[in-house]
Amino acid sequence: MSGDIDNKRINAMNGKIRDGLLKTLLIVLAVTISSLDSCNTRGKTEILWDNFGVPHIYAKNMQEMYYAFGWAQMSSHGDLILRLYAQARGKASEFLGKEYIESDMKVLSFDLPALAERSYQQQDEKYRSMLDAFTKGMNEYATNHPEEIGEALRKILPVTVYDVISHTTRVTCLEFLAGDDISTVKRLTVPGSNAIAIGPSKSASGNAILLTNPHLPWYDFFTWFEAHLNSEGFNAYGIALVGMPSLSMAFNNNLGWAHTVNTIDASDRYELTLKDGGYTLDNKVVPFEKRSVTLKVREDDGSLKEIEFELKDSEHGPVIAEKGDKAYAVRIAGLENSRIFEQYQKMALAGNINEFESALKMLQNPMFNVIYADRSGNILYVFNGNVPVRKSGDFYSWRGMISGSESENIWKEIHQYNDLPRLLNPPSGFIQNCNDPPWTSTYPTVLDPDDFPKYMSPTGMGLRPQRAVNMIKDNPSVTFDQMLDYKLNTGMESADRFLGDLLEAAWKSSDSMVIKAAEILKRWDRKTESDSRGAVLFAEWWDGVRNTIFEKQWDPLNPVSTPAGIKDKEAAVRLLSIAAGNIIAKYGSLDIKWGDVYRFRINGLDFPANGGPDKYGIFRTISFIDDKDNRKRSIHGDTYIAITEFGKEVKAKVLLSYGNSSQPGNKHYGDQLSLMSEKKLRPALLSRSEILRNLEKRESFNK
Repeated sequence: MSGDIDNKRINAMNGKIRDGLLKTLLIVLAVTISSLDSCNTRGKTEILWDNFGVPHIYAKNMQEMYYAFGWAQMSSHGDLILRLYAQARGKASEFLGKEYIESDMKVLSFDLPALAERSYQQQDEKYRSMLDAFTKGMNEYATNHPEEIGEALRKILPVTVYDVISHTTRVTCLEFLAGDDISTVKRLTVPGSNAIAIGPSKSASGNAILLTNPHLPWYDFFTWFEAHLNSEGFNAYGIALVGMPSLSMAFNNNLGWAHTVNTIDASDRYELTLKDGGYTLDNKVVPFEKRSVTLKVREDDGSLKEIEFELKDSEHGPVIAEKGDKAYAVRIAGLENSRIFEQYQKMALAGNINEFESALKMLQNPMFNVIYADRSGNILYVFNGNVPVRKSGDFYSWRGMISGSESENIWKEIHQYNDLPRLLNPPSGFIQNCNDPPWTSTYPTVLDPDDFPKYMSPTGMGLRPQRAVNMIKDNPSVTFDQMLDYKLNTGMESADRFLGDLLEAAWKSSDSMVIKAAEILKRWDRKTESDSRGAVLFAEWWDGVRNTIFEKQWDPLNPVSTPAGIKDKEAAVRLLSIAAGNIIAKYGSLDIKWGDVYRFRINGLDFPANGGPDKYGIFRTISFIDDKDNRKRSIHGDTYIAITEFGKEVKAKVLLSYGNSSQPGNKHYGDQLSLMSEKKLRPALLSRSEILRNLEKRESFNK
């Protein structure tokens, strides 16, 4: 009996000892994980690559962080970056062939290499050292891994800090800002974006929520690189355009921001009248400033051929074309901005809205809307950019050809930050921008275009931004998951607006093809899911629709419900008959699935698509081109998606549609395309412990 009691006591004592040891072990483990989360325990600069190829950089200081960032970019996009840097030098034709002559001439016309050298000298020493480190990281990656760089591109090495600056200026100013003025033919697709910020009054959790969703082509200098940067007091997660040293859109523990392409006119095309070897200005003949350049052009046999060009500069800007007695010059606001990297660094480092706006006020980024949210519950919209101060005229007059004969048309100053349309914490509790003008950045509208110069921005609102507002405006309590659903919404605003009237007219038709088409459209879910039947047919019909068919045109007093109604019902039915015939001829079936026609294709991968072009009023915006097999291939649209909630701890889900590498043979080239097809996002890995649980590769640097 007593032995049984002793054994019970011993067992109880052993149990207490085990419990105590277990508690101690758990405490030690928790402390260890906490230490891993907060710092690099080995004291080295590291890149922790996760299983989607995202580099999580932990560095002792900013210089080492940007060294590792340069290393990581060259690792994932080396061939693309070197080609882009060759173009930024104005020497791509020397390295890559005669198809780059036009690109080189554009860069040299604006003298970007010399501009880059001046810009570098104007940097504060601290930021100059970071740019140096970024460049060094790229070069040392290439030196250590020459086999990972395409053989034809290795001769472009080493890259210089001037390449980095010139590339940034070329993309921001010559391509995004002034592309339409410089080129006589517009690009195949027009860059755009979605962004939404939800304030605490409209958020189910009481936390601000931010949607970041740029729409750009899926190639070339438009390519995004996703990264997570950590250093002394710095912790930011976001995306950079390849070859650029700054995160262009990002969030930290306190705040985040998105960009959308705004309706800004910050470049102008002037027509000059030639006379006596110069051009007329204020009834006088003014001589051109002339420069001679020699291009070395690589021929097909590998030899170099020299071609000489004469470049001309006017008081308006560089001359980009001449015809008869006319010359055409382009003037770009912000071309000589030298501190854009510094501005983005300060934006990412900001801890509150005052620090963030202090960075914005530098006005070093010459374009892009800013949509912002933070942990304190602030949401902000800014029509950011370098808007020229003009004496007269409206937006549309300055979008056309400007007379170069009067010096009063040559603007010299830009509007300061306080002049720009800005909206902080609107009563509606939300902000949206889908490339529409600033006046419709929330609903009911707050900003009044009459309070600003007529040339600041146009008026109008397309179906995609209307879709954004109509999804959100009547929801008093938006959750994180609902924001995710909004982002992935594939419905057609055009169908919600006009399908009812179309069907009403179609049922009265005696055309059997029209009746059959109407039956399919009646069953359709009005979405562009991969298995939606009827979407292909409706899209074909909408492609033939013109504004004259509408009963009500767009009305600024009813911006999210117009245009509306079909007044010419006979025309609508006739267009449906034509559309049905076209679909039968193309695909053999009126009710073919959307995903059987529209495909996500890249790097040999092929998945059924969802979402579609902006013109249909689809928030899940994807643009396609015809492919060889009578299908359509995605080339533009949803690139990066981030939904971020700023609570006590930041919560975020992300996706980079085409993957985080373009380098041939890299496993992450296209590895997120299946998630695109499945309408899934990844959790952003923000803590070191999460990253280590999803670790693919670790690189350490003894700097």
